[in-house]
Amino acid sequence: MIQVFGLTSIPRKGSPCAVVDVSFDAHSGRVTALLGAPGAGKTTALRLMLELQQGRGITYFRGRPLHRVAHPAREVGVLLGDVPGHPARTVRGHLRLLCAAAGVGVRRADEVIEAVGLAALRDERLGTLSRGMDRRLGLACALLPDPHTLVLDEPADGLSARETRWLYGMLHAHADQGGTILLTTSDPKEAARGAHRVVTLEQGRLVADQAADDFARTRLRPRVAVRSPHAPRLAALLSKEARGAQRSVEVVREGGNRLSVYGSSCADVGETAFRHGVLVHQLADEVGDMGPGATDTLVRPPVALDEPQARPEAPRADADRGADAAPHGPVPVGEPRRASVETPSAHPAVPSLQGRAEGPAVAQTDDGSSLPPPISPRPARSPLRPLRYEIRRATGIGTGFLTAAAVLVVSALTAVLLARTGHTPQARLLAAWPRQLPLPPAALGAGLLGALAFGDEFRHPALAADRGTVPRRLGLLAAKLFVATATALMLAFTTLGCDAEVLYIVYGRELTRVPADWLSLSASWLGLVVGCAWAGVLAAGVFRSTTAGLAAVLAVPVAVVPLVQKVLVGSSVRTAAGFPLRLREVLMVQWPFGGERYLSAAARVIAQPVGGAMTLSLTALLCAYLLTTVRARVR
Repeated sequence: MIQVFGLTSIPRKGSPCAVVDVSFDAHSGRVTALLGAPGAGKTTALRLMLELQQGRGITYFRGRPLHRVAHPAREVGVLLGDVPGHPARTVRGHLRLLCAAAGVGVRRADEVIEAVGLAALRDERLGTLSRGMDRRLGLACALLPDPHTLVLDEPADGLSARETRWLYGMLHAHADQGGTILLTTSDPKEAARGAHRVVTLEQGRLVADQAADDFARTRLRPRVAVRSPHAPRLAALLSKEARGAQRSVEVVREGGNRLSVYGSSCADVGETAFRHGVLVHQLADEVGDMGPGATDTLVRPPVALDEPQARPEAPRADADRGADAAPHGPVPVGEPRRASVETPSAHPAVPSLQGRAEGPAVAQTDDGSSLPPPISPRPARSPLRPLRYEIRRATGIGTGFLTAAAVLVVSALTAVLLARTGHTPQARLLAAWPRQLPLPPAALGAGLLGALAFGDEFRHPALAADRGTVPRRLGLLAAKLFVATATALMLAFTTLGCDAEVLYIVYGRELTRVPADWLSLSASWLGLVVGCAWAGVLAAGVFRSTTAGLAAVLAVPVAVVPLVQKVLVGSSVRTAAGFPLRLREVLMVQWPFGGERYLSAAARVIAQPVGGAMTLSLTALLCAYLLTTVRARVR
């Protein structure tokens, strides 16, 4: 059950509030439609309910605000706009990616694919889906964690009549299992046909809250649809007879040979056509759109901002445990109570409420009037299985594989050209790193893949589609750094092996000999490639752009390395000789397996200009990332 109290948006400069003091209930086992013309405030109301933008009010989902729910995705399934997945990802791959984020098994992806009728398109890419198939995929994403409540913004927008009937069939099936459905629409006839209850908004204010039958009877005008080759003549005859009989009949030309007659019946229109010999091809009773006097029939009148309004009280905890604990909510008076058919496997159990408040907390203004509590948007939560999520994200599209293949080809060609010209040290030859380039191809490729790890998240925010961003969480960062490290190491070893093999085939064994100081060179090489990957990940996470991440990778050798060289230039009075031994004495630790050598090698790598610049850059980027994370949480 959804209970909404006093939703009010914050007005923008020079414009009124999009939503003003909206309160209503959406009961379990029912489909509730939020009806209104474009610009009436429907989407704003949903975003306030989901705590996606600032405002005032409070919304209870089965008795708890959304920020008090441990796993919001398992309680509320959301569809706001199109599915923002990567266009190169398949339908099945996108849903499997979201399975890792929601903490559910991959079999759930196949189940919802079958449920929404996308079995034949499971291997299609998201960029090739039609509008109707995209809405089906959006519904599959909302149903994936098996939530109790669905909140859908214009789910039938752009769908054909057949697809709309299928959509409402799915929603009613979910409601019959005890779920709560809240959707928005701008079509009154669609709301009357597909919903159990219709809540009407006009200019951000609640003007009606009715059962669908009452809505159709009081707010939709019945009409007679007429199709005749002599439509103008028939329209004139109907208007003339209505004036003679002093009846209120309105005849509207719909274009071509079609008429809509309001305030009459099929029998009256047919008799008039028969008496005057007018040929009629179609004559049918229909339900038209909202008439000009529809807004006069109000269930709850609009209230100005400066007028007090009595808000309905939230149900008591005792009532919740009785009527709504199952998870069904109270049923409107006069309607039969649905029997609960919910099973533990269909909907996860939610702990019972303890000490629930009698109503929403209110704040007191200076003049003594009460205001609903403020709504503060919160950052999205981290995926429940971040490492699994990141692996599926990286392997679900071909960008990483194409980048690695391009790096190997470019690196091999560069090594061959460097060996042909000569005068290139063997270490640079195996790494395919000419002195004219700031970085070797492998390091640039690792940096690009690291930048894509966060850049694609901000460009196609599948993790937090409703927020349009990606959560900056340390768990997600650790998973991305781990996957970037593994990718960089594989790329570094593969590049060396590929370059050595190509050099052996072209020029013989002379250029493939192992250098004497291979250990320190290997450590420097691996540190450079992994450091570039980390710099790409951190910079893209801080600046929210793949381009910025790659620019940060290039800035290390172009800008930071010369700066470090200027600092280190000149003679040094003292050196750090014996640093590992003194560190062991201070920490009183016995290094096993000759650890002093490895520690000394690491210190020498960091002491180099490139190593020091990379260490300095990574430290600065990591601090910036942590600062933005803490800042978002404080806000």
